[in-house]
Amino acid sequence: MRKPGQVLESFYERRILGQCRHIPDHIAIIQDGNRRYAKERGIDVAIGHRMGAEKTNMVLEWARDIGVRHLTLYCFSTENFNRSEYEQNELFKLFTEKAMETLEDERVHENRIRFQMVGDRDLVPEDLLKRIEKVEEVTKNYNNFTINLALAYGGRNEILHATKSILNDIERGVLTPEDITEDLINAHLYHGMNIPPVDLIIRTGDDKRTSNFLPWLANGNESAVYFCAPYWPVFRKIDLLRGIRVFSNRVDSSYLP
Repeated sequence: MRKPGQVLESFYERRILGQCRHIPDHIAIIQDGNRRYAKERGIDVAIGHRMGAEKTNMVLEWARDIGVRHLTLYCFSTENFNRSEYEQNELFKLFTEKAMETLEDERVHENRIRFQMVGDRDLVPEDLLKRIEKVEEVTKNYNNFTINLALAYGGRNEILHATKSILNDIERGVLTPEDITEDLINAHLYHGMNIPPVDLIIRTGDDKRTSNFLPWLANGNESAVYFCAPYWPVFRKIDLLRGIRVFSNRVDSSYLP
């Protein structure tokens, strides 16, 4: 039997969802606050990250059930390499475990969920990269729901790599400067994964900045942005729906004369 608070929260979730006339196709989330959540509770930061990973599993289900088709998660930025060796090792160990679990998760295959990594693969530990690429290979033909893992990712770094790739093609005579278009740049970003523009960015942890996250797909698309106070481990479905409501209201306002 559900507690009164759970019943009220469920009612509020339905109410917010009813106010959302438009559901974003692509949501990108900056999962911030794992470390602060752990430190404020006097627990190891690695435990905070593991609690955040469990929350990620829940959010994936919520987003898919609501009708979102693409979800990009900011797992580890290029700036995160400045963190302690201990924290980096714990995170990479956690990512490796989750990659292994993904292959064995029946829900992934039943619901045809595709996983792919965006980021600098040269910076990812070899063992973890092998696991991720295995997940990518197994799920490459799934198309019901796509999860992009932004790992060793930095927006400026991504644009820099795309620029070098285009210049290399020009030097080889494959392209000319006149061939450079938005579509061409899209094709050189994110290893040619053809990721759709971001409709909504959500950042948890009460920090109001987008931190070099998907500048071409998000900022260039003028995506809606929703900043919320809860740390990632205590992010709720209500928070997700509030973000979607921000997006929906923005779409509605764009129709006004």
